[in-house]
Amino acid sequence: MSRKGRRVNDAKAAKREFFFAYFALLLSALCVKYFLNMSRFYKQYSKPILDVCFAALILIAFSWLILLLIVMFTLSFEFPIFFKHERIGKHEKPFTMWKFRTLTNDEALSLSARKFWLGNFLRITNLDELPQILNILRGEMSWIGPRALPVEYDKLFSPKQRMRFEVRPGITGWAQVNGRHSISWEKKFELDNYYVQHISLGLDLRIFLKTVVVLLSFKKDVSLSEEPFTGN
Repeated sequence: MSRKGRRVNDAKAAKREFFFAYFALLLSALCVKYFLNMSRFYKQYSKPILDVCFAALILIAFSWLILLLIVMFTLSFEFPIFFKHERIGKHEKPFTMWKFRTLTNDEALSLSARKFWLGNFLRITNLDELPQILNILRGEMSWIGPRALPVEYDKLFSPKQRMRFEVRPGITGWAQVNGRHSISWEKKFELDNYYVQHISLGLDLRIFLKTVVVLLSFKKDVSLSEEPFTGN
């Protein structure tokens, strides 16, 4: 082949490589845009619908367990049965969060002295969280999201930490399955912000699976020894 012919073939090959590279770059950009749009759609529409549907199914499937726990409270003469507390929700809107009560009402005693057998069982199994199904059905919480914090903390957050309030608080979440009470508040907020920025169906499924592992481990409850958040 002559030198001129080789130049023509090299030019054609270079042109093909350019178009292939351009096409690959364009396809990658479209895939990223599609993924971002899907994540946004999941966050705004799919996730709330899945939350409510799953909450309704769990309520139907475990209504017998909820009734059984209410009976156990009644037979133990432990009243009130439910613990209600004001928490900070999405867009910093306060709401009343429901749980099964796990401590006696005598606030003059220390937290450890206020424990009772049924409350201990509920804490170890995390069954005290079951009434929060009501909060999910009311659109105040999600199955997965940052932990719902007390309204007393509202004035303590930095602007960066307030990013966590862009989504509904969850029963479980990225920070809850990555240390929960064993990590610092700074690390918890860092994990919360990561979740808000990367929320997707894939991440939620990953958190769900890690939550199952944590629940089945039946680790000792240390929530009562957690240091309160005092700001930065």
